[in-house]
Amino acid sequence: MPITVPKFLDAVERSGLVEKARLDEVLSLLERDAGAAGLSDTLAISSRLTQVGLLTGWQSQQLLEGRCRGFFVGKYKLLNHLGTGGMSSVYLAEHLVMRRRVAIKILPTNRVADSSYLARFHREARAVAALDHPNIVRAFDVDHEGDVHYLVMEYVEGPDLRVLVERHGPLDFRTAADYIRQAAEGLAHAHEAGLVHRDMKPANLLIDGRGVVKVLDLGLARFADEADASLTQQFDEKVLGTVDYMSPEQALDSHQIDGRADIYSLGCTLYFALAGHPPFPEGTLAQRVMLHQTSEPESLSSKRPGISPALVAICRRMMAKSPSARYQSAAEVAAALGAWLSDDAKAASSGASPRAAVEGEETLSLAPLEDAPPKGSPARLASDTAVETKRAAGATKLAGAASQPGAAINRRASPASKPVATSTTTSPWPDLLADLPPVDLAASPAPGPGALGPTLHRPGFKPAAKRFNRWESPWQAIAIGSLLGAVAAGGWLIYRAFAG
Repeated sequence: MPITVPKFLDAVERSGLVEKARLDEVLSLLERDAGAAGLSDTLAISSRLTQVGLLTGWQSQQLLEGRCRGFFVGKYKLLNHLGTGGMSSVYLAEHLVMRRRVAIKILPTNRVADSSYLARFHREARAVAALDHPNIVRAFDVDHEGDVHYLVMEYVEGPDLRVLVERHGPLDFRTAADYIRQAAEGLAHAHEAGLVHRDMKPANLLIDGRGVVKVLDLGLARFADEADASLTQQFDEKVLGTVDYMSPEQALDSHQIDGRADIYSLGCTLYFALAGHPPFPEGTLAQRVMLHQTSEPESLSSKRPGISPALVAICRRMMAKSPSARYQSAAEVAAALGAWLSDDAKAASSGASPRAAVEGEETLSLAPLEDAPPKGSPARLASDTAVETKRAAGATKLAGAASQPGAAINRRASPASKPVATSTTTSPWPDLLADLPPVDLAASPAPGPGALGPTLHRPGFKPAAKRFNRWESPWQAIAIGSLLGAVAAGGWLIYRAFAG
């Protein structure tokens, strides 16, 4: 229930939001329009002050509840409450002189005594101030007034990606890809500055009225090359982030990660934009952490019929369990999505179907957490060279064995007049293939009914004679089964006799 008129007017005067002369003017006009009854209605006065622009709806609500302090922070007047996170509240504010609207993040006064939160708050200010990119929310100032510490940031007028999808459902393919491409470009800039976001999620992507994406909330960002990186370790905060979008390695230790953890989280965000929910929407917190470690989410192809296989492949690669199986930089993600958008636009204009996969793209399942050397790395090149050497040695050994007596190859199976196709695909088991003996098709019996094909030939090997299997006779199986049944029935009768 609203407070009385005298208390409300007293709160308005003490708040400093409305000058007394302007307040008296509004009251006079209200009395002229509504009579004395208008001046006795608190809600009518509040509504009139809001209509003429002297109060915002949020300010009016605060005053109706009897709150008359806290509307000014430094050189800024608070206009609205935008949201509250784990460590701060964010307000829409206006500079008193310049009338420029900004977003102000205020650290709660009860957190100031906690050195961990205050240090993290200052770290965020430095992190944002070090960045200057159109896809990252800019920071203008950091200051404090008494025990009120605040960060002044760029105000983005528009919803975040989470709110957008919750209101309107999953995005169309091109819009989702473009939003994530822009976010990847912002992350690439942050990574180049030595920052890892560590809390990439739909709620931290703001979209303004022109469709420009702004990465928000670097409050968990880790400096890759500064002592600040150990701040959360000092206070035993081992795991930081949001579970629904957290990479497998970040769930184990938030401090032993790099920018590829943000790529995984951004892949989960792309999945959310296309599917309308996180990759693993059900289960307890612990269960969802385990699912990110071990399981693959439901395919986007089944969630969104008609989706491009290339876009699915990009999302899957971003969400690979192993960091080495993902894109190795946010810039690569932006390039892949940009190429897909370009190809999709060309296909749409020509009426052709877009290509099935990105050039050089592999059909990836979510790889295990253990790392494998990335393509092009010295370790991978050395591994591939060793495999090719073993394959060549195996082929030489096979050819030598074929030239020995008693190791003939059935020429009818591969006549000399027909070239044998050779595969350039590297075998995943080169050691085993290199040591296998040759196949002797000529010495093998002709396949008959139920035959499994040619047998392996070794010098001196003779197939054993077929032995009679007593279980091949159905009558013996029936007799033994009947005997066992009779024994069981007799045992049951004896038991009943003694038990009765």
